[in-house]
Amino acid sequence: MTTVADIISNMESKFNASAAAGLDLVFQFSIEDGENFNVTVKDGTCAVAQGDAGTPNVTLIMDTATLVGVMTGETDGMQAFMAGKLRAEGDMMLALKLSELFPA
Repeated sequence: MTTVADIISNMESKFNASAAAGLDLVFQFSIEDGENFNVTVKDGTCAVAQGDAGTPNVTLIMDTATLVGVMTGETDGMQAFMAGKLRAEGDMMLALKLSELFPA
């Protein structure tokens, strides 16, 4: 089974730098049954760190199963949001950029 640690380690390798040109964003992932982590996207680069970011642009709240499903492409992020399995706080429109920045 894929874990949060697996997702974190694979994010940087899946990163689409061309989609991040000119961006300066922080995504916080609050995992209800696991470890929190954050992703900083700045000028075509990506840095993944464990723990909470100081001032994220958007916070995505979900459980491990939802995170794994969305990041592997098995679960549509919008469907997870509509079903209440994924909540967003802050600039919700930025959550839509994740699929461009980290294609499944």
